[in-house]
Amino acid sequence: MSGHSKWANIKHRKAKVDAQRGKLFTRLGRELIMAARAGGGDPAANPRLKAAIQKAREANMPMENIQRAIQRGTGEIEGAVYEEVIYEGYGPGGIAIMLSIATDNRNRTAAEIRHIFSRYGGSLGESGCVSWMFQRKGVLTLDAEQNWDEDELTVLALEAGAEDLRIEEGVAEILTAPEDFEAVKSFLAEKGFKFARAEVTLVPQTVVSITDREKAASVLRLIDMLEDHDDVQEVYANFDIPESIMESLQ
Repeated sequence: MSGHSKWANIKHRKAKVDAQRGKLFTRLGRELIMAARAGGGDPAANPRLKAAIQKAREANMPMENIQRAIQRGTGEIEGAVYEEVIYEGYGPGGIAIMLSIATDNRNRTAAEIRHIFSRYGGSLGESGCVSWMFQRKGVLTLDAEQNWDEDELTVLALEAGAEDLRIEEGVAEILTAPEDFEAVKSFLAEKGFKFARAEVTLVPQTVVSITDREKAASVLRLIDMLEDHDDVQEVYANFDIPESIMESLQ
């Protein structure tokens, strides 16, 4: 799997801890607010909001919290006004990093993010410095526990309209165009497949291999600190760390 997938799988496991700390609900709520503000409060006409609601429900976020966040986004009730910002930078080993930010104080957030980059071996860059390395894709991940057949999955993924299928270390990653994501997901779900992850995200087009354990630890430490910042919604990076090193650092 690419570094993106490895880190995404780690984040998936971390989500349970984040939920206990309340951070997951906070981030989901902000995404609901921003999605509703950008495209309206009707999920049938707002794909981003539909996806945000689905993520919130999968995390067992109470429906009243979901509805309240949507109403804040549409302006029906008062609440904090969040600005969407994308930050770009570099980490140890020259890895590319992109951050999706939701902030009510851009100056404060920029200073704090710059400090994190600097303290943990990275540097905040200019707009556009690494965004060209990423493409927006739908990603559907299946793990080996489902005992899927590679040939069958390949045929069905192509029939559904997927762009690519990558299989490594017992994990299958199906890539789609963003506009085809829901259709491919629904088609495969109807065939009985269940997804460990399903999201539209930024996927790196090239990866940087990190084979030194200390450097790998530095990369994950920086990513982890960025993940933990209250204003960071998503972290995207293009590192690739061997599974043996990844496991030794968990």
